[in-house]
Amino acid sequence: MHSGGLELALVFLLAAVVGVPVFKRFGLGAVLGYLAAGVVLGPFGLRVVRDADPVLAASEIGVVMLLFVIGLELSPARLRVMRRPVFGVGGLQVLLSGIALGIIALATGLAWRSALVVGFGLALSSTAIGLQLLAERKALTSDHGRLAFAILLFQDLAAIPLLAAVPLLGGATAQPLWWLALKALLAIAALVFGGRLLLRQVFRIVARTRMPEVFTATALLVVLGSAWLMQLAGLSMGLGAFLAGALLADSEFRHELEAQIQPFEGLLLGLFFMAVGMSIDLQRVAAEPLVIAGGSLLLMAVKFALLFALGLRPGGLDVRGALLLGSVLALGGEFAFVVFGEADRVGLFDGMLRDRLVAMVGVSMALTPLLLIVVAKLVPAHARRTQRPFDRIPDDHPLVLIAGLGRFGQIVARLLTAQRIRYVAIEHSPEQVDFMRRFGSQLYYGDPSRPELLRAAGAAHVKVFVVAIDDPESNLKAVRLIRHDYPDAMVFARARNRRHAWELMDLGAQAVRETFHSSLKMGERVLVALGETAGVAARRADRFREHDEALLVSQHQVYDDEAALIQTSQEARKDLEQLFAADRGEGVLGGMVAQDEEDAAS
Repeated sequence: MHSGGLELALVFLLAAVVGVPVFKRFGLGAVLGYLAAGVVLGPFGLRVVRDADPVLAASEIGVVMLLFVIGLELSPARLRVMRRPVFGVGGLQVLLSGIALGIIALATGLAWRSALVVGFGLALSSTAIGLQLLAERKALTSDHGRLAFAILLFQDLAAIPLLAAVPLLGGATAQPLWWLALKALLAIAALVFGGRLLLRQVFRIVARTRMPEVFTATALLVVLGSAWLMQLAGLSMGLGAFLAGALLADSEFRHELEAQIQPFEGLLLGLFFMAVGMSIDLQRVAAEPLVIAGGSLLLMAVKFALLFALGLRPGGLDVRGALLLGSVLALGGEFAFVVFGEADRVGLFDGMLRDRLVAMVGVSMALTPLLLIVVAKLVPAHARRTQRPFDRIPDDHPLVLIAGLGRFGQIVARLLTAQRIRYVAIEHSPEQVDFMRRFGSQLYYGDPSRPELLRAAGAAHVKVFVVAIDDPESNLKAVRLIRHDYPDAMVFARARNRRHAWELMDLGAQAVRETFHSSLKMGERVLVALGETAGVAARRADRFREHDEALLVSQHQVYDDEAALIQTSQEARKDLEQLFAADRGEGVLGGMVAQDEEDAAS
């Protein structure tokens, strides 16, 4: 298809708008949707794009921007903390995967130099796809997400000497290694020290212009300029953007920069995934299906096994986290395209071997989202909980039992601790138990809806139960058990919303809506900010609270009748408006209040 740039852009956008929602609708994820769109549009599909290389080169800017945004989340202090997983686990992953895959390549009859390049080229994983899959599942900050990022960061660093070594292994003339290393160190030092001195000052000057388009242009200039500087030194463009983002992570411009860059990053990253799909040689796959499929599965199996083992130790993940780590990083990487192309150029490979390897990498990229979906379904999130036995809880005759020590229950626990009131806290999340114990909190792992656990915790002596579990179903289950087994005790239960509160009231518990009082306090402060005195704002907040609590009780009788709920809500809104109007001396009620005040004065 010989189309202009506008037509091509429209085709890409149409493919993204149509393909990605369809794949997400069936739970397959956006990455697989982009890859499939690229296969359809590419030179081996409908041939809308006849040459994928220029598109792939241009779309790498999306990967650069992704790494800049990730850098904004990681300050230099946090990077120093990450040095062990980056260089320890990341280094072991590249070394062991490179050796294992190199031995397999050697067994197929390749020369040792070629096998070395094949092994370490395939040891690298796709940064863009791996991070996007983690972001889609909101797992970037999870244990396996952080370890995956550390490994990918080391892989970006390891790609530099690998690319430099390919011409040497092929016998081609190349610059000395010491000169390449010196250039790399100088470029990194220039970016780090120069960025420390200049970047914030530049953004402060630009921010004073109060021109959003100039700020956006400056942000893009910093990202692309950093990438260009690293490219000049023979380093990864993404590494330069990541360092620039890390330098600005603790600046006052961090959130504004993230907001400015993310729209460009999302579109260009989608284009990158499409370009990867276009690079999958379907003719090669069709000509040698067993070779390509077998090679792809072998690549993923070797990397998955090694990543699983490294995730358990030294990575410190549980079984589920290690399985997810292996699923995310078992694929080949986009850098393999560059490494194998360079190996072909210097004579280490022939064209057929390069095409096979590129096809294997492409197929592994397409299979990874499916692998992650399968592993996530086979090993659900609660798997770790079922493997850990409940803690033995000593019966110290507590007066209060707190079920759920998350952000809600912690406040109650701290208040009781300050008053030296005996309580026992039970939490159903092992991660939360381990986390809170590191801060000295006394809590126990267990399911508060199990009667034997409550008995072991001394529930017979408890006067007040506080059910602060965030999941409404688990919350109601625990309240139902407590009201049945301990009918004389008082039960205060956290309510997610009004309907949840009514269901708790049905069980005889006193419902405390989790955001009602904090939202009311914020509303009171808003009134003060708008010019009301603190006393007037407090009285109006109290009036609203009393009215809403009375409405909650009255609607409890009809909450299964939607029409009645709507009618009572509308009537209550009018009543509240009249009450506030009376406070201001307006309306009929306001006149009556004023008359009463005059009569009292006379």
